Amino acid sequence: MPDQQPTPPDVAPASGRAYAVVDIDGVLADVRHRLRHVERRPKDWDAFFAAAAGDPPFAEGLAVARRLASEHEVVYLSGRPERLRHTTERWLARHDAPSGPLHLRRDGDRRPARQVKLGVVRRLAAAAPVAVVVDDDPEVCAAVKAAGFAVFQASWAFVDGTYGNSAKRTLREGQEGDGRT
Repeated sequence: MPDQQPTPPDVAPASGRAYAVVDIDGVLADVRHRLRHVERRPKDWDAFFAAAAGDPPFAEGLAVARRLASEHEVVYLSGRPERLRHTTERWLARHDAPSGPLHLRRDGDRRPARQVKLGVVRRLAAAAPVAVVVDDDPEVCAAVKAAGFAVFQASWAFVDGTYGNSAKRTLREGQEGDGRT
């Protein structure tokens, strides 16, 4: 059973504005430099996550988050484990991302990313409208869209060849098979 660690409360934003839910890895943060840790077996997930502080930002992702923050309450939703909360909060601040609550995967939770993230989006929607969910994972996007939420699928990591087919496969395995990101 996954560790029962606290998550930010799902309460309506004080501003009364709808939520814009934004993923981090592959949307705001370029994880390419750390994929080498999980491309072969055995996968070294500890090294993969230890390198997260050094992720370069995707300018496109930060621009989208800032644009959304002008009309919505930004909520960050990542498949990163809860133990990376401090690292992730520092990364967001260092790259001047809009402020907002951060939801991370509970340590030990190995469910596919689509299940974890859809559950959080549904909880958020019970507190306030969710205007859009921004994610790069096609399976997360499909699940969220099938549940009736608006989706913006981030594709900038794939358009310029940043992530090749091998990297896409590695990320998919991590998100859906390994339940890690």
